[in-house]
Amino acid sequence: MSLGAYARSAAGAGEDPIPLIYIGLLAVGHTLMARAVAVPSTTRRTIAVGSAAMVPLAVAVFLILRLMPASSQFHVVALVDAVSWMVAAVAMSAVASRVIFGLRAEVSAKRRLGQYTLEEKIGEGGMGSVYRAKHAMLRRPTAIKLLPPEKAGADNLARFEREVQLTASLSHPNTVAIFDYGRTVEGIFYYAMEFLDGINLDQLVKGDGPQRPARVVRILAQVCGALAEAHEIGLIHRDVKPGNIILCERGGVPDVAKVVDFGLVKRLHPDASDATMAPVTVAMSLLGTPHFMAPEAVTGAPDLDARTDIYSLGAVGYLLLTGTPVFQGRSVMEVCAHHLHTPPEPPSQRLGHPLPPELERIVLDCLAKAPDARPSSARALGRMLSRLACAVEWTDDDAARWWMTWRRAEAGRSASAAGDVERTRVQAAG
Repeated sequence: MSLGAYARSAAGAGEDPIPLIYIGLLAVGHTLMARAVAVPSTTRRTIAVGSAAMVPLAVAVFLILRLMPASSQFHVVALVDAVSWMVAAVAMSAVASRVIFGLRAEVSAKRRLGQYTLEEKIGEGGMGSVYRAKHAMLRRPTAIKLLPPEKAGADNLARFEREVQLTASLSHPNTVAIFDYGRTVEGIFYYAMEFLDGINLDQLVKGDGPQRPARVVRILAQVCGALAEAHEIGLIHRDVKPGNIILCERGGVPDVAKVVDFGLVKRLHPDASDATMAPVTVAMSLLGTPHFMAPEAVTGAPDLDARTDIYSLGAVGYLLLTGTPVFQGRSVMEVCAHHLHTPPEPPSQRLGHPLPPELERIVLDCLAKAPDARPSSARALGRMLSRLACAVEWTDDDAARWWMTWRRAEAGRSASAAGDVERTRVQAAG
């Protein structure tokens, strides 16, 4: 039954149709408010939509009041009251729309950093968050690392600037490439680097277990190349760990290792330009990740050199071969004590089956307590690895098959996760 027909029926039966007017006002008012919340639009557009929605209701109110057996004065008062409610409903929806639209625009603006638009968060650490982003003109996928204002103290800012400056000075294909660096008007420091669509070595071991020796050799040799470049220009990484080595596909080549996160980089021979960095290196007594720290790094020795990174890389190789860290403990101090005093268990013994003896020997040499007993340089270590007989047993075809299988599994997990979210929504709605 239409509003007008209901009004005529109510008037003919002697009933009061006034409640119908307020029910209509409430219904239309709530609908306008819901639209303002759910559909972002400008204030002018919201007012136009609200006014148009009120026209049929205003006509119905006019008809109802004409059919009511009451004085003209009552009609005027009721009409003014109804119109006031309509104006108030449109005004409230306009205010809500303006606030929500403004907030959405503000959020959108904050997700833009110069020519870059932030998309999804892909990582977070002590120095800030990393987002996938897109350049406005180039449309290439990019990773943006942000240092929020609340973390931008003098020490953190010095580390952040040093990380981008030193990383940008490296050009090895197995080192992450830096594109840009800047600061927003809100005081957020950021730098843009190549987006690596893959997994870090920690995720690789957790998802795929111990790796084939030949693949381990291939990965370690690539990392040696990146570290060798850094070491030869006087830089040591100091935080070589599985989480800072990303495995990806690049230019159609599978199993490309990329070294990232040079936040703890230190110059082997500091110069005058490093004076501002001094507080950064002395402010922290324990730098690095305990499971992959060299003994001299644990004790805080001031004369760290490239062999510190070689120890950490040996610990990474141990994890790749066995699926477990070299040393484990109930506390950080216990793990550090093992690095200082406990001989590492041979990987083959930990794994329970033989490994190529030459590879096992190299890994154990990297884990020597004394720096002088380790390979002399990353370049020399890379040559040792490339000469191993097992190095040719992991081919590009093997790597390509692994990546195809992994990406299919990832697609399946994503589809499953999306299905779980949809089922949760259906259950919640039910």
